[in-house]
Amino acid sequence: VQLVESGGGLVQAGGSLRLSCAVSGSIVSIYSMGWYHQAPGKQRELVATLTRSGITNYRDSVKGRFTISRNNAMTTLYLQMNSLKPEDTAVYYCNVITNDVRVGTSEYWGQGTQVTVSS
Repeated sequence: VQLVESGGGLVQAGGSLRLSCAVSGSIVSIYSMGWYHQAPGKQRELVATLTRSGITNYRDSVKGRFTISRNNAMTTLYLQMNSLKPEDTAVYYCNVITNDVRVGTSEYWGQGTQVTVSS
């Protein structure tokens, strides 16, 4: 599975951005897709996840502001980010977990896209 993020950038507090992640490869084995972020000097943290069956999960600090979604073919993952705050500044990574009866569970990461929110 290959992942390529886009859509990051510089935005003022209160603004919006939409991140995209182009997914290619063994899409049929995808179990879960998600977004993580990593701020300077901090560990990578879960932002939002979306399972193959459509169940979503968000970190508390983004609930009501961010929305994770995907297209039906599971070839693109999105993260709509509204009401952005300076503390949302981080590198955002796309994540996919696959589950295959032959090789088991595997995890894939994109290269990351920078989101900077100015106050």
